Amino acid sequence: MSVDKMPFTEHLEELRKRLIYIAVAIGIGFLISYAFKEKLFEILMKPWIEALPQNQGAKLIYTAPHEAFFTYLKVSFIAGCGLSVPVVVYQIWSFIAPGLYEHERRYIIPIVFFSSFFFVGGALFGYFLVFPIGFQFFTSFANDYITPMISTREFLTFSMRLLLGFGFVFELPIFAFFLGKLGLVTASFLRRQRKIAIVVIFIIAAALTPGPDVFSQFMMAAPLLILYEASVWIVHFFGRKEKKEEAVEEQPDTVT
Repeated sequence: MSVDKMPFTEHLEELRKRLIYIAVAIGIGFLISYAFKEKLFEILMKPWIEALPQNQGAKLIYTAPHEAFFTYLKVSFIAGCGLSVPVVVYQIWSFIAPGLYEHERRYIIPIVFFSSFFFVGGALFGYFLVFPIGFQFFTSFANDYITPMISTREFLTFSMRLLLGFGFVFELPIFAFFLGKLGLVTASFLRRQRKIAIVVIFIIAAALTPGPDVFSQFMMAAPLLILYEASVWIVHFFGRKEKKEEAVEEQPDTVT
């Protein structure tokens, strides 16, 4: 079956419509989240509070009059984005769908579901596994001479970049599945590029983690390396089968 062809102006109109849907979904998620802003920030702070030494205060500070207010706005906005992930992913894939063949479009709903699942799973991985270990490591430097006094802005920036970073990197198997189905990548290609991928993964981890923090970079790079290997096998089993080049040996004709 042929791919649907749309004029450029219709593509722009379709993009505009999808962006409006995304903005409305995020706006609704923001309003819902803002109603629970204190509880959301309390949940976000919990790993940090549990990692603090017993003699340290379990409070953050803010150094500007508007900082606390904007912190709650940011928390609500990010939580709203999280709530709207299924809608956002669906709108993105729906925009791409006209450029796909009919047999490729049937993967849109599963991809939307698993994209949302892996994104949330990545964020939860960061919150429940990386945060406790990471915060425990960072607070271990506190002593009688050094006391952690973290502002709400710095804490939110650090936490959100890690959570969003883990959410995005956990999308790797989904992209691998999609590209494999389209025949754009193969398992053998991913295996050949493994060394380059390792370097790129550590560069991505350094870009997504806040500051020159080797510990958090490694904590993000480690699962990404595992996800890369998982992606190789996903493409191997679900991607298009590679065409094996058969070497045909021409046998000389025998004269009888």
